[in-house]
Amino acid sequence: MASAAQQLVTHLETHLPDFLAYWLQHMKIADDDKYIDCVEQNGLAVFTLVKEALLQSRPGEMVERLANKIAKERAEMNTGIGALVYNVNLGRRLIINHALAAPLSVDELAPLIDHMNELFDQFLFHAVTKYNELKEKELHEKNALIARSHQDRLTLLGQMSSSFVHEFRNPLTAIIGFIQLLRFEYPHLPYLDIIDHELQQLKFRISQFLHASRKEIVESEKETFSLCQLLEEIIEFLYASIVDSDVDLSVAIDESIHIFAYKDQLRHVLVNILLNSIEALKEREKPRRINIAARCQDGSTIIEIANNGPSIPADIVETIFEPFFTTKKLGTGIGLYICKKVIEDHGGDIRCSSDEDMTTFSIRLPA
Repeated sequence: MASAAQQLVTHLETHLPDFLAYWLQHMKIADDDKYIDCVEQNGLAVFTLVKEALLQSRPGEMVERLANKIAKERAEMNTGIGALVYNVNLGRRLIINHALAAPLSVDELAPLIDHMNELFDQFLFHAVTKYNELKEKELHEKNALIARSHQDRLTLLGQMSSSFVHEFRNPLTAIIGFIQLLRFEYPHLPYLDIIDHELQQLKFRISQFLHASRKEIVESEKETFSLCQLLEEIIEFLYASIVDSDVDLSVAIDESIHIFAYKDQLRHVLVNILLNSIEALKEREKPRRINIAARCQDGSTIIEIANNGPSIPADIVETIFEPFFTTKKLGTGIGLYICKKVIEDHGGDIRCSSDEDMTTFSIRLPA
């Protein structure tokens, strides 16, 4: 007499056409799916696994191989893991419903149904694992492509900036030189200070492209200098912008703090952050405040530049240092990116925090 497993297999084979017809009609698959012709074949392959499992064979490798094949098809069609799980469980439910109608006792059916459930659980485990693995690989490749594209944009920016420097920097330097001669010959000629200040600002903006275009932006040797003195020079350079924007500036820096760094690069960073702060303050009513402070802490020098301008949204504050990201209508999105690169090249880091009261840029440099 045939065993309970053999009787169940015979019963299921008898109802296989009904099972397949219902499954094909109710499963989740698009009409334009290029693997639609393989669906019935996959269903028959799963049914074969069920039969072999019931007849005491251990189709472990076959289960994993078939699950991986179907997972690759679903991942390629980008149908989502939900449809895959739904279709497999639909097949499980149909087979078990047919099994429950077999002429066997409950005691005979229970271990066989449990065995089928175990088979489907293994199948889903392998299929979902493979699907996720393929999707993670796809995401990694997309991110790598985006990174390469981003690097290409930076390379293009470098080529453009080199052209800008050659075409604009030399005549700009000549104009600045003639302004100095006019100031010497006509010390009382009006507007020379304004013209010189705006030309210096233009020179600074051009230098931003120069810094962004180079992998190594070191043009001079590191030196030890007074942070307080450097900030005095910067404030003098930005004095016209500070006064014009009616900004209250406070500075709290220990005169004993000295930094070993590339002075021109650090000047560039501090000027950029202060200019951004001044521009942000123009969007709010008075009083407008900028607080500059520095201290030594745990073997590092901490520089903080804070302003009471509009707060930066939490979902943006983490991305403001990314290249080409800007909230300004005419911004290039490279200023803060350059600042971050310069500080990191010095072995430090730069962060931003913002709330309704203050927006603070914190720079940490090795002592």
